[in-house]
Amino acid sequence: MELRQLRTFEAVVGTGSVTEAAVRLGLAPSSVSQAVRTLEQSLGVELFERLPRGMRLTPAGERLLVWSRRLLEQAEQARREVVDAGRQRTAVRLGALESIAAAIVPGILERLAARRPELAVDVTSQADRSALLASVAAGELDAALVLDAGDSLGGLGFPLPSGTDLEFLDLEPVPLMLVAAPGHRHATADRLAPADLRGERLLVNVSSACSFALAADRLCGPGVERVHAGSVAVMRAWARRGMGIALLPSFAVADEVASGALAALPLRTPTLHLRLIWPPSRATHPPTRALLYAASG
Repeated sequence: MELRQLRTFEAVVGTGSVTEAAVRLGLAPSSVSQAVRTLEQSLGVELFERLPRGMRLTPAGERLLVWSRRLLEQAEQARREVVDAGRQRTAVRLGALESIAAAIVPGILERLAARRPELAVDVTSQADRSALLASVAAGELDAALVLDAGDSLGGLGFPLPSGTDLEFLDLEPVPLMLVAAPGHRHATADRLAPADLRGERLLVNVSSACSFALAADRLCGPGVERVHAGSVAVMRAWARRGMGIALLPSFAVADEVASGALAALPLRTPTLHLRLIWPPSRATHPPTRALLYAASG
């Protein structure tokens, strides 16, 4: 089997016809047909059923499709690593949610620069976790940082890209704090329970998939009114003005709580995990491995 034959095979699978595959590949239909026939002859099996309106995979074709994707992905990985090795500086592509990119990524970059000064890191900041996960699954990013909970990826309650197996490493805990304006009625309480929050206005991100909104749903339940505020910075500013309470990461509010600009309400709050995720195919990629070591401290 040759890689060009596998690429032609996948093009026929993806389009459902020789003609459409030829258009996608910029080849003559006869060249596509010949490539498929040569591949079938080399394997000694038929890969497609030739139908009046297209091509349908046989069981042997279905099995080859699994291997074809693996082989082409490995070939692309090999190409990238060879190209990276030939450059003066190699690069790793890291994605992160906006709040993480602002507060945590700089420390990771500093550690990485101290250990691998020749390695460049291209950082992509995303507000949409789904888009971030999709970019990792598609190989557009080598790794990404997200906030999560539990022992499995997505334990906080967010969906994962279908058909994709991502690996992850927990780097550090991210404690959350429930904060309000200093004059809030619960600011001087000794201890609160979730039931004590009934009637409160909980400031949340516009996106219901926000990590802090998902954590707040588990903590507060349905008896607390949600007020869509915006980003972490907006929620913090609104809480400071007494427009509601907010469940935010301690790294985003610790200074203002210490200065008295915000009050930490005495409710036991969950702790999230800062997780580095990557596709299994990138685990052997040297720049990605360097990132894993640096991120883990």
